[in-house]
Amino acid sequence: MKVIDLRSDTVTRPTAAMRDAMMAAEVGDDVYGEDPTVNRLEALAAERLGLEAGLFLPSGTQSNLAGLLAHCQRGDEYIVGHNAHTYQYEGGGAAVLGGIQPQPLPLDDRGCMDPAAVVAAIKPDDAHFARTRLLCLENTWWGRPLPMDYLDRMQALARDHGLAFHLDGARVFNAAVSHGVPVADITARFDSVSFCLSKGLGAPVGSVLCGSTSLIHEARRWRKVLGGGMRQAGILAAAGIHALEHHVDRLADDHRRAAWLADELEATGKLAVDRSGSNILMVRPSGMAGEALAARLQDQGVRVNPGPTLRLVTHLDIDDAAIEQTVAAFGKSLAA
Repeated sequence: MKVIDLRSDTVTRPTAAMRDAMMAAEVGDDVYGEDPTVNRLEALAAERLGLEAGLFLPSGTQSNLAGLLAHCQRGDEYIVGHNAHTYQYEGGGAAVLGGIQPQPLPLDDRGCMDPAAVVAAIKPDDAHFARTRLLCLENTWWGRPLPMDYLDRMQALARDHGLAFHLDGARVFNAAVSHGVPVADITARFDSVSFCLSKGLGAPVGSVLCGSTSLIHEARRWRKVLGGGMRQAGILAAAGIHALEHHVDRLADDHRRAAWLADELEATGKLAVDRSGSNILMVRPSGMAGEALAARLQDQGVRVNPGPTLRLVTHLDIDDAAIEQTVAAFGKSLAA
């Protein structure tokens, strides 16, 4: 039985063409700035995002952290959503390693903060308070592409109040494909953007932080401090280049398959399905614990993370046959 892994789009494996690109990569010592393939990836990423420069890092967590450290000093503050990745799922790195205070604010069901609440959270210039320096968004948020008009409002807010503007864009290419716009239409409005190569784009490892030349110069120093300097990293960077050149448009296939899967699961009448508009579904069973359903799906060759709500993520390794197998596995599991 073929195992269908829907836990995350981080589980993708390099395609044969991507492996060929990695094998053929020209390499050098990236800490010295001498890896030509890394340099090409960084330039390509910055060009695609409409920003000046890029920095290749091992992970999205380190990429976001290097960005925050480049923007903020000890005793500064960043405003962020209450369950955004940079606040809730990155080990508190900004506070632990940078002395940067997060100011979390509620997110609505689209992943948006109330602009009025953001303005109210900005601290006055007073020694009693942390200095508010940065506004941080996440796109997509739990798979939801942020509305374009919301990005306009938040960009204007940041400029009006003298805040730097950072995007955790781990899946920002999914957002661009969902909106049907070039990714730069989203990213060029930010001072810094981090995006993952190792999620929907299908590379085995790595993220890129993009921003101004001066910001990336500062972030490069922080990458070294954080232990993220790599040597002949062009082998990995080649996978990222291949992903940017060949795996962006195909994200629409992941979105289509997620919508198809949602239709089939809703048709059972036993599952509440929350669609994101991209490649992530949240599924809540009725009359059965989510953990029990996850265990039954495992027996049918479908892997999901157990919990009261099951997150299903379509990706490069999920084809039409995998969707059909997943639908059949849910039918058998619910019938049992």
